[in-house]
Amino acid sequence: MLPKLAHTAKAKTLKALEENRGRPLSGERLAESANVSRAAIWKAVESLRKEGYPIKASTNRGYVLEANSDFLSAQGMMQYLNEEVYPYGEKYIYTYKTLESTNTTAKEKSFEGAPNGTIVIAEGQTHGRGRLGRGFFSPEGKGLYMSFIVRPEFDSSKSLLVTTAASVAVCRAIKKVCGLETQIKWVNDIFFEGRKICGILTEAISNFESGQIDAIIIGIGVNCCVSPKDLPEEIRQTAGSLSGNVPRNRLAAEIVNELMGVLRDFNEEGLYPEHMDEYRQRSMVLRKNIKVYKNIKSDEFQSATAIDISDEGGLIVIYRDGRKDTLTTGEISIRLQ
Repeated sequence: MLPKLAHTAKAKTLKALEENRGRPLSGERLAESANVSRAAIWKAVESLRKEGYPIKASTNRGYVLEANSDFLSAQGMMQYLNEEVYPYGEKYIYTYKTLESTNTTAKEKSFEGAPNGTIVIAEGQTHGRGRLGRGFFSPEGKGLYMSFIVRPEFDSSKSLLVTTAASVAVCRAIKKVCGLETQIKWVNDIFFEGRKICGILTEAISNFESGQIDAIIIGIGVNCCVSPKDLPEEIRQTAGSLSGNVPRNRLAAEIVNELMGVLRDFNEEGLYPEHMDEYRQRSMVLRKNIKVYKNIKSDEFQSATAIDISDEGGLIVIYRDGRKDTLTTGEISIRLQ
């Protein structure tokens, strides 16, 4: 019973401080709202401080969570989540200081039976992963690294659309929170001012007996406040970051709102994927000359022009010899010429 009580006091204390960020709350008020003793509140605050939450205390004023702090938490997200599209509250949101990879942890939770809508978020990743086995630079406290578990009710043929939906959701959330317009490089990279600021990695978990997809893991990594000097030299010329003071809890919540809203429509049979119109509008490759690498382990490529994106998310290209092709496989890499 005691561990449960401590957890309740801690969770309720953080929720109250998040909702009153920048404003002091007395220990007495916190104790009354959590229905615990003031000693339990003191222990809860000390535990939160050890986890990294910047909570100050002053005599006769109480405890206050610094207004400009940006520590990721389920409670910090809750005030921005839309209950209509994400009705699960904070019980499916798991936050960590550091993980090897949010996708890896989300996979583990999926195998353990974690439900649709489960979210895994970390302040940093030690082995962040991108497409085609590439690494994803994930410095602690400077980005937003999150993964979703989706239990699909739609046909597996729509799997590629999950990645396009995530791309549009991220762009919409960035626009809403930061006021910035971003572009999409097919199929899963988000660019701002010509530099990559977000990568998306979608992985499917299949049931070998039924041949159906049991779960889809959607990993999203956004550079929020990464300076050029923070970046490894090999990506310094191509990687970028959002600018200004990015409220990461709000950005995380808005990505959830947008993504869950789009995915909700997937369950309706035959519904036209309306987000594809926006995906095309935000594309930075359409009508551009590109290089198509069908074997990522070699330097051989084919020159082509990207002419359209299909309703299923495939990139339609025309090669120099006039042949048309629709690229869909994850083993293809494209580069702008």
